[in-house]
Amino acid sequence: MSSKNTLLFTFKFFTSIEKIGQTTWNAFAKEHSPFCQYNFLHNLEATGCVGGQTGWHPQHVVIYQGAEPIGVLPLYKKTHSYGEYVFDFAWANTYREYGINYYPKLVSAIPYTPVTTAKLMTAGCYDKNALLTALCKTIEQQLSNLAMSSMHWLFVEKSVSENLSKHKQLMRHSVQFQWFNKEYKSFEDYLTTFNSRKRKSVKKERLKVIEQEVEVKRLQGDMLTKQDMKFFYHCYKQTYLKRSGHEGYLTEQFFEQLYINMLENLMLVVAYKSEKPIASALFIYDNHQLCGRYWGALEDISNLHFECCYYQGIEFCIENNINTFNPGTQGEHKILRGFEPIYCYSNHFLGELAFHDAVAKFIDKETEGLQQYKAQAELLLPYRKISSNE
Repeated sequence: MSSKNTLLFTFKFFTSIEKIGQTTWNAFAKEHSPFCQYNFLHNLEATGCVGGQTGWHPQHVVIYQGAEPIGVLPLYKKTHSYGEYVFDFAWANTYREYGINYYPKLVSAIPYTPVTTAKLMTAGCYDKNALLTALCKTIEQQLSNLAMSSMHWLFVEKSVSENLSKHKQLMRHSVQFQWFNKEYKSFEDYLTTFNSRKRKSVKKERLKVIEQEVEVKRLQGDMLTKQDMKFFYHCYKQTYLKRSGHEGYLTEQFFEQLYINMLENLMLVVAYKSEKPIASALFIYDNHQLCGRYWGALEDISNLHFECCYYQGIEFCIENNINTFNPGTQGEHKILRGFEPIYCYSNHFLGELAFHDAVAKFIDKETEGLQQYKAQAELLLPYRKISSNE
């Protein structure tokens, strides 16, 4: 064993990613999702989407072995459970009924982003089990130091979730719907995998948009302008106001900064009627995955949501050889359009032993129901059955 492997791990908490610095953070994040990159997380902090009165307070971790940094972990102190998409409101209510504070809590997540990404980002040769043991022990101590109830790892990779479960971090499942590119040559080629009735239904939906004299364009790179992003934000804000009574978690300044420093990761779908923009959907992508993140419309147009948020994304993946398309959380209507149910993973540690054990039992029962739900969803997929003669 090398001397490096025998060095102890130490952990330092930072109240902003800027204090860590772009060079250090991206040394470990550069091979991961755009959501993990310094620019995305820094934009959230610099434009007031986290920090302040938002209920998201950075506690990011830099991991050291000796004097050398070997990894980072995005981490937040939370005073509510909004913007997480792994729901623990029932747990918080139970704490309150017993007169115990559930908030604040610690959460390792990408704020407002229900996409599976790396959280513990590391490099170098070391004992990974020893690292997790030391990290989980340090987090337990941090919970005590800051009078926090619990630790939550949201949308982590399956292998990481399994390893965390060996360190008292309860493994929980949820279900999302994701599209997989099976080397399709075109959207029409993709539709040949559908059974006849479902194929006709998709074609009818797309035709309906055209018949309403709506033109849809995909904008990226030099084709995407600041004015386009400004229009998108207007759609985003109006949709949130209509549905939730507030203007959304993300500010106009956040999207402006996203345009400035992450343009290469942006694709915007804009719908026009009589050459006037009426709806838009923003996607974030890299060479491996497309993620549909935000949508808004100023007019109600039949099937336009399906066209902008699903079919345009599928076409984009096929044309650019992108392997997977995550259109966002929830929504059984995605199944009939070819998005397959997949498991997502989170892990949870509650400092109060009695509550930790109760949540473990809750998760076991919940998992049984999710297994049935996923199996039923798979039966609704539109793909035709391949006979043994084909």
